[in-house]
Amino acid sequence: MAEYNKPTTLQEVEQNFGQIKPDMNATMAYNESSRCLFCFDAPCVQACPTGIDIPLFIRQIYTDNVTGSAKTIYDSNYFGNICGKVCPTEVLCEGACVYNHQDAEPIEIGRLQSFATKAAIKDNKQLFTPAADNGKKVAIVGAGPAGIACACELRLLGYTVHIWEAKAHASGLTIYGVAPYKITNQEALDEVAYLQKQFGFEIHYNKKVEADEHFQMLKADYDAVFLGVGLGDTRSLGLDGENLENCIGATEFIEEFKMDPLGTHTGNRVVVIGGGNTAMDAASESARMGAEQVYLAYRRSKESMGAYEFEYDLAKGVGVKGLFNASPVAVLGTDKVEGMRFIRTEVQDGKLVSIEGSEFDIACDMVIKATGQEKQAAFVKKFGAIDTDNKGRIVVNESFQTTEPRVFAAGDAVNGGAEVVNATAEAKKAAQGIHQWLSKA
Repeated sequence: MAEYNKPTTLQEVEQNFGQIKPDMNATMAYNESSRCLFCFDAPCVQACPTGIDIPLFIRQIYTDNVTGSAKTIYDSNYFGNICGKVCPTEVLCEGACVYNHQDAEPIEIGRLQSFATKAAIKDNKQLFTPAADNGKKVAIVGAGPAGIACACELRLLGYTVHIWEAKAHASGLTIYGVAPYKITNQEALDEVAYLQKQFGFEIHYNKKVEADEHFQMLKADYDAVFLGVGLGDTRSLGLDGENLENCIGATEFIEEFKMDPLGTHTGNRVVVIGGGNTAMDAASESARMGAEQVYLAYRRSKESMGAYEFEYDLAKGVGVKGLFNASPVAVLGTDKVEGMRFIRTEVQDGKLVSIEGSEFDIACDMVIKATGQEKQAAFVKKFGAIDTDNKGRIVVNESFQTTEPRVFAAGDAVNGGAEVVNATAEAKKAAQGIHQWLSKA
């Protein structure tokens, strides 16, 4: 089990957050690509939401056609390098690799994907040429994976594309919400810069769409609008003490850390509430920032957690302790967090119930809530009569068109929160939907 001291320099932060999927060199990539069996109707391709021709791009690496390999990847997934780093390959492409049935390690598809695409980025290879201007403009709200992928596809079709981004950087949760041991900020920014140079879309940074005139302007000045707005802030639990200092949402904590690691407060004894992948990241980051003790508390059993098993293993590997069948009751303290009160739970007749009289307290000086994010239903309705479902997700048709015909949407605001690769896959389809609709208009 790894132990970490609190870092005092950015170099020490970098040491504590060593990449879990480090870059391959050319020799490593050649040797790994030589293991691929180039399966017919390859299961790895079926498992990839963007349908990358994985055997082809691996064969291209093996035959020293690294640029061709990058083109194969980017043809299907505009976030090829980022996804090679942040995708849960263990349960997607690599999880489907036939070597898993032969008591052998699966092909390291994610690292090979990053190897090829990083080479293209480094050498600024021109892989795409946008079509001639077709005279139509599309506005995109949000420069996350969905927004960027939609922009790339639309530029290939000849549209003028302007992206409106509320924050100072593009790539959404890739830079603001993904643990730094999966991908560095610079890697995420480099891929976006590469794509912007390739495709020529425009990003307006620090331009939050919020006033009525903003919504009216986008609808009046553009032929279509795409919403890639993701999700909102961490949901409140409605607990006593939730507003105490050092009780924070997981996405807010991760974002603060990604932007200013040395300026981000991390407690000595941390309790992370939740059982999803974001909870695992927040717990792992706290441990790597030198917290003496980190508890991961979940109201159900370990087997019921939504997190991938490998994510929980990463957290355990840095000293995080699991606390299961423990439901939060209150955050304890006067001005700052001093502890957390829980009650034991069990399943009775298929329902989770609290066990009367089983309350217990854990001393801590920080509570991180990884309890899901608010949906953007109120925001999207500013664009018109856009339907949302009972969970606040935007309702779209097979073309990712909303009930407001000129507005399309994809990514977390539609699927409720999935992977980067899902957002890019959906957004590419949405761009095609915009093209088909505007071609008929």
